[in-house]
Amino acid sequence: MLDFIVWNADPFLFHIGNFGIRWYSLAFMIGFLVGYEIEARIYKHEGAPEKWLSLLLLWTIAGTIIGARLGHVFFYQWDLYRQDPISILYVWEGGLASHGGTIGIVLCIIMYSIFTTKRSPLWAFDRLVIPIALVGGLIRLGNLMNSEIFGHSTDLPWGFMFVRSAEWHQLYYGQACHPTQIYEALCYFALFGLLMWMYWKKNAEERPGLIFGVFFIGIFLPRFLIEFIKNPQVEFEQTMVLNMGQLLSIPFILLGVGLIVYAMMRPRQQLTFPNRFADADGDQPAKKRR
Repeated sequence: MLDFIVWNADPFLFHIGNFGIRWYSLAFMIGFLVGYEIEARIYKHEGAPEKWLSLLLLWTIAGTIIGARLGHVFFYQWDLYRQDPISILYVWEGGLASHGGTIGIVLCIIMYSIFTTKRSPLWAFDRLVIPIALVGGLIRLGNLMNSEIFGHSTDLPWGFMFVRSAEWHQLYYGQACHPTQIYEALCYFALFGLLMWMYWKKNAEERPGLIFGVFFIGIFLPRFLIEFIKNPQVEFEQTMVLNMGQLLSIPFILLGVGLIVYAMMRPRQQLTFPNRFADADGDQPAKKRR
């Protein structure tokens, strides 16, 4: 058995001159495409208007990119970006924070619910977070291909030597490190499977907020725990008992617990599932007891 794995993957899928597509970008695109298909099946299953899907995609992309970028700027490197505010727009240079992306999506879905569905935001959240869990896992695999966001040194046989990483050469040259990207990806893929099972097999959507609450715990509790073996993302975290990622995860974990309690204390909604999109004018198939 190998004592370690030498990780020398090219972060780019291909190059054309000075232009290239990263595996990270491909993971993002695949996540959104597959996520859109999952949402389409859910909306059709429940008889929601098909035209809601394109609007949902726009709101979600906007919330993800804007929220993740501003989250990185304000949570991690505001001292740097306030000196050159225009560089906040340089998303292609890297710097996205999942907690900021979560906040951005939450705010955008609230707006989507007010202006489009005219339903409780919990209706949209319970359905949207299912593919988001999948996207989270794919993004972590993108981080792996970039040789970034890895962990402390380890003697475990699956430790990685990230030979393309300047950070690895500076801090851990000659030592294998925890592939924390893989740890998180596996947690998120497992969560995706759980949420799919809850929706399609257990009709958990009939308890508004339940799937959303499980998502928050399933995303942020593993994130909180894995941060203990992950390298600090910015210098100021080196002196913190709990780093910024952990501090930001705690409110989401507590919110997840609260949502589950809320969902389980309320009566279950009995719904019909017409397995077709609503008419183009947006009229909804009537809900009734099964």
